[in-house]
Amino acid sequence: MSDHIVDPKALQERVLANGNIPRHVAIIMDGNGRWAKGRGLQRIFGHRAAVESVRESVRAAASVGVEVLSLFTFSIENWGRPPAEVSALMRLLVETIPREVPELHKNGVRLHVVGRTEDLSAGVFRTLQKAQDELAENTTLDLILALSYGGKAEIADAARAIADKVKRGEIQPDEIDEAMFERHLYTAAFPHPDLLIRTSGERRISNFYLWQLAYAELTFTRTLWPDFRSEHFYRAILDYQERDRRFGHVDPVPEKA
Repeated sequence: MSDHIVDPKALQERVLANGNIPRHVAIIMDGNGRWAKGRGLQRIFGHRAAVESVRESVRAAASVGVEVLSLFTFSIENWGRPPAEVSALMRLLVETIPREVPELHKNGVRLHVVGRTEDLSAGVFRTLQKAQDELAENTTLDLILALSYGGKAEIADAARAIADKVKRGEIQPDEIDEAMFERHLYTAAFPHPDLLIRTSGERRISNFYLWQLAYAELTFTRTLWPDFRSEHFYRAILDYQERDRRFGHVDPVPEKA
């Protein structure tokens, strides 16, 4: 994806004119640490700077009619980072979420959290639950924060839940199909992502939405996440709108006259 920036309003208008808006956009927010290091700062300053990137992405998504925006916020693997950084990230979450609620409410955003939320501290969990309750009646955009999330863990949790139901006699093994499996994923209530954006130049999905991304379009930008703005979001959608999504099918060959 080109990182050439033009007027964001013009980009927004082009996105809307094309009409093919992805229902669900997912973002792997990468590059906070490199952004801070490049400025001689500690990593937490990159995470703090990234709050504005989240704010702009939410505004941009709502402005063009995206229905669901997923943000890979904190992975299961991230628990292995230095304890001081993990603590700082959790404090940042507790500080930021309540401050953002009025802005989210203004934009009609409803908040959801997916992942192994039992791993979060009671304080973080309460903060998230309070925000979810305050935003529960909004209908413009569903914002999903993937916290203590891992794609492999999600699939394992779904398999475990189905196995428990088989053990209790609630379902039979021959009833298990893809549709049933999907109903046991964290994201069962939402459509699969149409578009995945990853920032910072990395080109992998890093254990994010392994099931859900099966047919998503992937877009990569060299822009570090703290520098990501609405212009970048619109350009990613424009890139998506140029693609021919066939989901494994082929266009029929016209019959000869």
